[in-house]
Amino acid sequence: MKLTKILHFCVLIVTLYSCNDTDEVTYTPLPTTASYPAIEAEFGSSVDLNNLANYANQNVPSYITKDNSGLNAISDKGATLGRVLFYDKKMSANNTISCSSCHKQEVAFSDNVVASTGVNGTTGRHSMRLINTRFATESKFFWDERALSLEIQTTMPIKDHGEMGFSGTGGDLSFNDLIIKLSAVDYYKELFKFVYGSEEITETKIQFALAQFIRSIQSFDSKYDSGRASVPNDGAPFPNFTAQENQGKNLFLTPPTFNASGVRTGGGIGCAGCHRAPEFDIDPNTRNNGIIGTISGIGIDITNTRAPSLRDLVKIDDTLNKQIMHTGVITSLQAAIGHYGTITIAPGNTNLDPRLTPGGFGQQLNLNATEVNAVIAFLRTLSGTDVYTNTKWSDPFN
Repeated sequence: MKLTKILHFCVLIVTLYSCNDTDEVTYTPLPTTASYPAIEAEFGSSVDLNNLANYANQNVPSYITKDNSGLNAISDKGATLGRVLFYDKKMSANNTISCSSCHKQEVAFSDNVVASTGVNGTTGRHSMRLINTRFATESKFFWDERALSLEIQTTMPIKDHGEMGFSGTGGDLSFNDLIIKLSAVDYYKELFKFVYGSEEITETKIQFALAQFIRSIQSFDSKYDSGRASVPNDGAPFPNFTAQENQGKNLFLTPPTFNASGVRTGGGIGCAGCHRAPEFDIDPNTRNNGIIGTISGIGIDITNTRAPSLRDLVKIDDTLNKQIMHTGVITSLQAAIGHYGTITIAPGNTNLDPRLTPGGFGQQLNLNATEVNAVIAFLRTLSGTDVYTNTKWSDPFN
């Protein structure tokens, strides 16, 4: 009897509650995504802050151990902002030049001309490839290593009179003028707030975002990487390589032996002494490589001691990613090997790397055609495909 009364009471309460209009609660659905109208208007779907591209957690092979990111680890947010800054021509004084004007995705983020065009002339050196800049011991940048970090390097071209024009000297606008300019752009208001929690723009914030994007540009889908993943070390034969490619690898890795006159009598050709596998980054202690000319043809330049990774010197169809070296004087892999095959100690070159001068003589590698072709075949295995077409590294303004 008591149970029946209790059930009747509960039904009454539920009925009263459900019939009382004044007690109804109206719920407003929370938005599932944030709105960024200025970004959507400028970029459409190419920049989607609610669905960021993967920059921070890309696949990096376990045998790759070098990383010069320091305290500026890549984030999806930061690299997204960096991508926009990298491609934005507003970064130049006359709105005609961006970082990507000199570092083009289709040629491994180098340039397809010897001297790149800036707002007031052309560059004094060839634009360096930007493949795998993160994966290196060397933390300095530019051919002459004048930038102590990638972060510092990113704004130096912007503040250069010839390149992007915000030098603040000789009548040029200053970098502060650039900050004022960008601060008035609605999509940068949204981007900087999204990344840093504030619309405020500073040089440091620009540097960190650009450096994150540049460091995110990586290439590990090569034939070399497929082979390296299946063996314990670089010296082991790669099962996916041809006999010629394995021969070239051995020549690349093995130091040469020389007689007292600097003539090779055995061993390999020792490229790995400066270009260290498996990252193929440049040894930070490397000095110049014997190429001391200038693009202008005036004088000599012995200060160039840095080099990009040897990855993606060519595309997989064997097309060279344009000129090599700071002067762009080398236009084929065969010519590059030929340069190192016979080193001439030029007058005035007081900064030549001693590894190229055994016994005080310019090295003579005495390579035969079979060896040259084998090294070329190996260098071709260092190239992938993804870096040239992946949209997360492409121009968001297109």
